[in-house]
Amino acid sequence: MVYRFMADLVLVAHLAFVAFVALGGFLVWRWRRLAWIHVPVALWGAVIVIVGFTCPLTPLENWLRKLGGKAGYQGGFIEHYVTAVVYPAGLTREAQLALGTAVLALNLVVYWRAIADYRRRRAARDA
Repeated sequence: MVYRFMADLVLVAHLAFVAFVALGGFLVWRWRRLAWIHVPVALWGAVIVIVGFTCPLTPLENWLRKLGGKAGYQGGFIEHYVTAVVYPAGLTREAQLALGTAVLALNLVVYWRAIADYRRRRAARDA
């Protein structure tokens, strides 16, 4: 029972990590100092997706599920939990690269806007 609970906690942390990678730039827009956390996390997430690495949270969750008496799963977190919803026919490598690129592009645009907004507010304050 404890291992299943721990596996579920890893799942929630993994989902939060993915959400933060994809949308954390919007939080940075509000709280600039959060960029010190978001930039390395977003780069790590992009490397995992683009290069095709397995996130360390995936084997950890599988290991905890097996210790809890449940079967683990094959593939990565995205393939197991997200693919069935987003790509019912399966996640191709090309689609995975497109997703990674789209997430990077979205965050670059958000950071560009956040920096422009910061500079505009600072110039208004200094004037």
